[in-house]
Amino acid sequence: MNFIRLEYLLRYKNIFVLSTGRCGSTAFAKACSHFLNYSVGHETRTRFLGVNRFKYPNYHIEVDNRLSWLLGRLDINFGADAYYVHLTRNSKDTAKSYSKRKLGIMQAYQGGGIIMHCREKDQLLIAKDYVETVTANIENFLINKKNKMSFKLENFRHDFPQFCSQVKAEVDMERASLEFCVMHNSSE
Repeated sequence: MNFIRLEYLLRYKNIFVLSTGRCGSTAFAKACSHFLNYSVGHETRTRFLGVNRFKYPNYHIEVDNRLSWLLGRLDINFGADAYYVHLTRNSKDTAKSYSKRKLGIMQAYQGGGIIMHCREKDQLLIAKDYVETVTANIENFLINKKNKMSFKLENFRHDFPQFCSQVKAEVDMERASLEFCVMHNSSE
């Protein structure tokens, strides 16, 4: 009997889904949980510092919007060897969703962490600024990367099968795609 080593069946050891958040990242992770040949995690190493923050297992897909603030270190640890997905959603809808949230990353962004002494009270304007900033960070990081794709939540029916093909995912496409039709982690 001939055995084929797993690494020859897979295209990439590490896949990172970069996003602003509030753009279907939970749905993306849930869809990838149907893969037979990759593990998947959603924000699995957020509590770790230093090198431990980047100790992802091989043949793993990590979906974590906080990586957009750690792109230099992500590049040092994985560089061109990883596959990157830039997951986006209509920026107005993303900002609107964030404007309803006071805690988490928005608190860090406007609460004296990143934007200091901001007198703006309009949460939607602050959320738009956050979305534009993170999107620019990701786009700039990906400029010189060959192994990448843009994934628009609104186009998941086209983009998800393309992603699966690119990474040679073994998946029941119908079951996995249904995850994009479920409201996960809603701001409502």
